[in-house]
Amino acid sequence: MTKAATATKKDANGPSPSKLIDGRIKELGDWRGDMLGRIRALIKEADPDVVEEWKWRGVPVWEHDGIICTGETYKAVVKMTFAKGAALDDPAGLFNSSLDGNVRRAIDIREGEKINEKALKALIRAAVGLNASKAKKKPAKRSG
Repeated sequence: MTKAATATKKDANGPSPSKLIDGRIKELGDWRGDMLGRIRALIKEADPDVVEEWKWRGVPVWEHDGIICTGETYKAVVKMTFAKGAALDDPAGLFNSSLDGNVRRAIDIREGEKINEKALKALIRAAVGLNASKAKKKPAKRSG
């Protein structure tokens, strides 16, 4: 299914995920909304083919051949959780949360902190590459 088909399908059942994310950014109305909007823009710059989703009762999710990351907002942090973060190289040391798990890694961003945009985009591209490599390894379905 194409992105356009996905968006159309979701629009029939309510607002699209992109509209819901727009709403979350506006509803926050503080530094967290600004940060979530900036993260979203960086994700789209790093991967123009990213697909936005809205899952788990209100979590923005960015996907490309699987989940890249989520954008959760809490009182003191905006958290980017990378679904397969433990498998990614992080030479800039962006991951600072959820470091004990075997699969996920997260970046907690606090008010006033600056994002290393170049390193974050590289991490996003690496996550997309990892997802794509896993997608290609799946056996092709046979027709007929």
